[in-house]
Amino acid sequence: MPVSFRVDGREVAVADDDRSLLDALREELGLHAPKDGCSPQGQCGCCTVWVDGSPRVSCVTPARRVAGREVTTSEGLEPAMARRWADALVASGGSQCGFCTPGIVMRLAALEAHQASGRRRVDEAAVRTALAAHLCRCTGWQSIVEAAGAVLGVPVGPGAADAAPLPVERGPAERDPLLAAWRAQLEGPAFQTTSAATVLGRAGFAEDTAPARARVAVPRADGSLAVGDDLTDARRRAGKVQGRNSPAALRHPLALPAGDWDLCLRTTWVEPAYLEPDASWCRPGGRPATPLANGGAFGGKRRSPVTAEAQRLAADEGVPVRVVWSREDVARHGPKRPPVALGVRSDGTGVLRLARTPRAAGLDVVAARVAAVAPGIRVELVDVPGPPVSADIRGAGWAEAAVVTAVLCALREGRAVPGAPVSVTAPGGGRARVSVDPGGPVHVEVWAGEVLDPTVLRSYCMGAVHQALGWVRSEGVAVDEGGAVHDLTVRSYGVLSARDTPWMHVTLHEEDTWPVNGSDAVLAATAAAAWITDGLAADWPTRRAGAGR
Repeated sequence: MPVSFRVDGREVAVADDDRSLLDALREELGLHAPKDGCSPQGQCGCCTVWVDGSPRVSCVTPARRVAGREVTTSEGLEPAMARRWADALVASGGSQCGFCTPGIVMRLAALEAHQASGRRRVDEAAVRTALAAHLCRCTGWQSIVEAAGAVLGVPVGPGAADAAPLPVERGPAERDPLLAAWRAQLEGPAFQTTSAATVLGRAGFAEDTAPARARVAVPRADGSLAVGDDLTDARRRAGKVQGRNSPAALRHPLALPAGDWDLCLRTTWVEPAYLEPDASWCRPGGRPATPLANGGAFGGKRRSPVTAEAQRLAADEGVPVRVVWSREDVARHGPKRPPVALGVRSDGTGVLRLARTPRAAGLDVVAARVAAVAPGIRVELVDVPGPPVSADIRGAGWAEAAVVTAVLCALREGRAVPGAPVSVTAPGGGRARVSVDPGGPVHVEVWAGEVLDPTVLRSYCMGAVHQALGWVRSEGVAVDEGGAVHDLTVRSYGVLSARDTPWMHVTLHEEDTWPVNGSDAVLAATAAAAWITDGLAADWPTRRAGAGR
């Protein structure tokens, strides 16, 4: 018997074949507002919908569990409520690529409904607790919390108990979408638009635009592709196994270079942790859909093989074909930030050892980028077993060199104390000055030429702070000595939650020069400032159990 229920106010029926509610919504009913970021891990929140008015992660909810019930997606919210949340998130910069945002809207809109009914007292802590069920890699959380404060009418931020709700200062109608997209492309770097449609799930991702009856290809554990009639069939043919958190400790695969160093740094394997898994589709003889539909994935998808695979399979099969990676596939086959082992002397000379794996990409450019920020540091590539690494990952190599150079400067000048500001100039010319107060807010100043759109630049800079704090303190992927990735779930990467992310104060300095990327300098300056505040432990991450082995 089919499973019957209501979705966004209409009666539907789907096959009772053990599939999840998410697969029923997306694959059978063509409802693409809920996103598949980790299915069936239930850890990223991108697929959140309402079931009888309560938020539910649909990728771990069997479709048969909602028989006779009411399911609501972000497309089915009451129009005024949907518009309130969409406008607030656009105005605050709380949505960048937009992949996680529809699920977050459903979670926060439920909070609003509970507040209106008097069932729950809402404050900033309640907002951050609600967001604990979600991951956002782009925004650094604060702009989402600010949007929630504006909609819910609750004060947020330091001293919130004595403050008025934060106003939304720049509504969508007051901003130039061309300038916003220009700034986003500088920071991404990839095409990106922010609009109410993006917030509510209509950003045009590859998986949302594929033909309904396309065949589907997914990777097996060895990287070869299994092709099926639909996603469920393809995953069955591939023998997909649910990813698990690993008890394996983080490893630092590179030894420090030989020498007498005044400052040392070692990093481990780090996952870019973009939430939209790699996907593409293609018609026979056509051009494949880009996996970078509305965002840059921090460089992680620049060389993704899914476009070439979709094009080849469409030609071979003679029909449209989707190529879809799961979260486990991204963990196994996607590029990681290359680990480094770096030693420097007080005069700025030193050696940066950079891990090169069998499927490394673009590492030949790292030496020139390092020379631009630290001319005294020599780059040495070291072959190690492991997953792919790429110089396309945000700041790979040069950011580590910029961090130790900035810290050396602070040490020489007696400023290497917790909470002191640290300055970095990125190879592209953007500059940032950041201080990380122990247990308190992060203060950021940015010089990036013409600002173009302050909301977008501010949001990207806060995202860079969030990413840098995680990089220094908590992020890493367990990879064994043979090079196999053990951490296959999105929560195992160590990305900071909304509750663990400090408040940020961002000041943008308008300059009469061409606009340049500013958030990459913020990434490096924040990492340097956080490292100083944490005591300059040689091995990152500094605060994660099982690290430093």
